Amino acid sequence: MKNTKEYIKELESIIDHKLNRKDKDRLHRAYDFGEKAHEGQMRDSGDPFFEHPKEVALILAGFRMDIDTIIAGLLHDTVEDCDVPIEKVEKEFGQDVARIVNGVTKISNLKLNERLSRSDMKSIEKIETIRKMLLAMSTDIRVIVVKLSDRLHNMRTLDWVKRDKQIVKSQETLKIYAPIAHRLGINKIKAELEDLSFKYLHPDIYSDLNQKLKTRLSNRQKSIDEYAETIKNELKHHRIKVDVSGRSKHLYSIWNKMLNKGKTFDDIYDIIALRIITENQNQCYASLGIVHSMWSPMPGRIKDYIATPKFNGYKSLHTTVITNKGEPLEIQIRDWNMHEEAEFGLAAHWAYKQGVSSQKVKFLKNLMELHKDIAQSAFDIKDIETNLLSKEIFVFTPQGEIIHLPTGATPIDFAYAIHTDIGNHFAGAKINSRIVPLSYELQNSDVVEIIVNRNFNGPSIDWLKHAKSPRTASKIKKYYRQKNEKILIDRGKDKFRDLSKKLNISIDDMLDKLKDNAFFIKYNIKNEEDLFIKIELEEVNIQTIRSFFVEEDEENKKETKISKTKSPSKPSVIVDGVEGVATHFAKCCTPVPGDDIIGIIGRRGIGIHRTNCKNIRGVKEDKKLQVEWTNSEENSSFVAILSIDMESKEVMNQVRDILKVEKGYIEKFEIVKQSDILTTKIRVKVSNVEHLIRITHKMQDIKGIYSVRRM
Repeated sequence: MKNTKEYIKELESIIDHKLNRKDKDRLHRAYDFGEKAHEGQMRDSGDPFFEHPKEVALILAGFRMDIDTIIAGLLHDTVEDCDVPIEKVEKEFGQDVARIVNGVTKISNLKLNERLSRSDMKSIEKIETIRKMLLAMSTDIRVIVVKLSDRLHNMRTLDWVKRDKQIVKSQETLKIYAPIAHRLGINKIKAELEDLSFKYLHPDIYSDLNQKLKTRLSNRQKSIDEYAETIKNELKHHRIKVDVSGRSKHLYSIWNKMLNKGKTFDDIYDIIALRIITENQNQCYASLGIVHSMWSPMPGRIKDYIATPKFNGYKSLHTTVITNKGEPLEIQIRDWNMHEEAEFGLAAHWAYKQGVSSQKVKFLKNLMELHKDIAQSAFDIKDIETNLLSKEIFVFTPQGEIIHLPTGATPIDFAYAIHTDIGNHFAGAKINSRIVPLSYELQNSDVVEIIVNRNFNGPSIDWLKHAKSPRTASKIKKYYRQKNEKILIDRGKDKFRDLSKKLNISIDDMLDKLKDNAFFIKYNIKNEEDLFIKIELEEVNIQTIRSFFVEEDEENKKETKISKTKSPSKPSVIVDGVEGVATHFAKCCTPVPGDDIIGIIGRRGIGIHRTNCKNIRGVKEDKKLQVEWTNSEENSSFVAILSIDMESKEVMNQVRDILKVEKGYIEKFEIVKQSDILTTKIRVKVSNVEHLIRITHKMQDIKGIYSVRRM
């Protein structure tokens, strides 16, 4: 193990410059702070836990991050795993470091589901996690760069964990972290995350492809070296100084191409390519012309990503030529700035370095806005995956500015991408000087001109069906709410008044009770008018309000009565091999027979928790007791809490039908409208975990249910 001075020296060698005294002192203090906080903690490999944050900080140094981000890398687990107050981090290391560490902690606390089947992938828990990442990116890119570096080191050391955990982590990485790295243009992280995930998910295929790639590289190395030397000499003759090297596609991208194209490894000819790095952009185009004069280019294989960069800022010239040996050869040409951006992404250069161009700042800000819009408007995991992985098109304004939009985008998406005010006053569009309908799908290289009518009343809610971009949909909904505020308030108030009459309680008394019971805080209601708007838009269900004044509706009373007749005895557990010990079942995780459980000694005695309960993280070993279920729960019932995301209230009828058939009973339920989704929280009585699984699986098959998860 290295000491502090040796570690800082290694870090300096990575960033390739000496740190000033102030930065060295801060790093020294951060190292000592982190080492002390993690004292006694160990990783699965048997190494001290602090080795992990040390490696994360070195990864960040390799990605050209600033000193605050590197310090945050050293401290990123202190708040989550060591119970260090974030205020202490801020006091010791400043506001920026604290903000990054706090952002990483919030992402980590929103754990992903442990299973990633297609049904689980709809989980609102996972959506919230990704939303949190995207929103973190929209405020400070450095938060997600630290999180990506954290995941990268965890994937590098995955050999030490059990096989089932390897699969879970690899699936998470492939579906969430790698696409976000791709969005940020950090190809170096993306490629390694994909290859490591591929290695653990498909070890046999990975091993086979890896061997084949090594064989091909070995067989072609001599030819590649010859081509590189030929190009270098020819460009030197034209007084163009370049670096030429061979590179291969990473294994996951090769496998993906084999699957998508239905080809074998031997059928893919562009696995190996040459990369030419010049000193400036003009030399890129000059080099392309010279290469084409040497070897014939293949038609349709020339791509100019300098003139029209990819959505994540990637720039290069791509061409495929037929060499003098009659074999195809892919060549990429870029300058050193483009190369650094392609490897590390623009995120590593934004605002934290000197000399960042306004164009780069504008790109990053637009990217951050896009992440924020995706996070706020997507309500299904498929929406988020689609938006993160979606292919994009580029179109032009009449002035020649490039605008990137998702494939399938319409003129209304373009209008809002230019400016919200342009979208709100959209009256039509011309594509390549020709009038087109609102439903027209934009194509690459279209020149789009928006017709604006300042007297126009604003967007219709019907425009949503033509909005491909989440950003567009979000802005249309926002305008609709603001424009129709008075109507929405009046209609919502009428519904509230009707409920007031039925309950025989005055409106003022009802409002006072809702405020006293923190209803406004719980549902993010700003004031009374906002409550009425949310009622009309069904963001807050009127039945939810009713439940504050009526203990239970008739149906709930009826079902509760039935359930009570089914609960003659209380499930019991054996504590450290002893029966009859007084225990209580934790309300935070509601354990059921069949769950893995643990006993925790607390103020109220021995509480029985599920072993994966987040509230027992950090509990000392001497507070834990070994417990197990007895065999006497056959006639018992217990409560499990389910959260169901559904299309409409009518779906609840089918949920009730399933529970009736399966002999499960609703103790209580609450429906909350969240934008376009109804989230129903149900306390349901069942007999054991198998019973619960059977019920949830049947619920997931109901049309109109997006996800079912246990709380």
